[in-house]
This record gives sequence, C-alpha cells and structure tokens, in this order.
Amino acid sequence: MQVLPLVVLDVQDAIDQPVWADKNNPDYVKAIQKLLAHWRRNKWPVLHVKHDEATPTSTYHTHGPWNRIKADVAPAGGEPVLIKHQNCAFVDTELDRQLKALGAKSFVLTGVVIHNSMDATIRTGKALGYHIILPKDATTAVSVTAPDGRLFDAQTVYDLTLAILGQEYAEVTDTQSLIAGME
Repeated sequence: MQVLPLVVLDVQDAIDQPVWADKNNPDYVKAIQKLLAHWRRNKWPVLHVKHDEATPTSTYHTHGPWNRIKADVAPAGGEPVLIKHQNCAFVDTELDRQLKALGAKSFVLTGVVIHNSMDATIRTGKALGYHIILPKDATTAVSVTAPDGRLFDAQTVYDLTLAILGQEYAEVTDTQSLIAGME
C-alpha cells in the first residue's frame, strides 16, 4: 500500500480570533480530529504545518499569543511540525522533502483557510506532481471583500474555491468517504 500522509495546515489558536469569526464550517476541527484518530490508529504518517508570520499585527505572528497549534489537533508521538512563513506550505519548508522521504505520491490535506494557504499549497503540490486529496469538511473559509468593496460570504468563497480546486488540482471528498474508502 502506498504511504498516504495526512497534512494538517495552519490549525492554530490564531484562527479563532475575531478576524476569522465568520467561518462557514465551524466543525472543520472535528473532521480533522476524526482523520487524525484514523491515521494514528493505523500508524500512518501525520505532518503538521505551523504558520509563523513576521507581521506583528497578524493573529499568526511568530511571537503572538495565538501562534500555537490548537490543542484539539496538536502533534502526538513525535509527529513532525514544519514551519512556514508564506501562504504556501511548500515554499521554504521541508514539506516536499518529508513527503519524498516517505515515498508519498499523494497526500491528504486538511486545515485553514481553503481560499488562502490551502489553495496555494494545493496548486503548488499539484505542480510538483502530487495527487492531493481534500476532505471538504476538514477545512473552512471566511468572507472576502473584493477591491471594489463587494463582500463574498464565507459559504460562497468556500463553494467556489472547492469547485475550482476540484476541477483540476485536488480530489475533493469528505472525511467519512475518505475513511470508508481506506478500510
């Protein structure tokens, strides 16, 4: 069986701050927890990616009070934590090297937010030749304001981003189907 790592991206206390409050899928952490439990039970590889932002006003600021990985999805049993400083988890990190060391040609990506770091990581991963599996219930979106002032609500952002990514860049599924297909 091919190694299928689970990657948990940017799920830090920062995402619970008011600027991120209008999430369309507040239960995304529960889906990630189910996936983590399944991976850990099977002793499959889990990689955590933590965002350390240089901008002091960011909720993800490296030395800010909300920078730690959420306790609900914290690394266990020596699971590696890769640090990123850009929106893409492949830029200036060990993610590609770690995946290659595991012999992975595919991986499951979970985390936040679908239209930012998740999107950038998926597109780059695809360009690097990876098959990316995206459980849609293990991610979330927030509203986005366009340059002209139009507001796109979180559900619209989520639906549109998944539609775009699912056409070319990732295999979109859900946690239950993914786990069922692996048993």
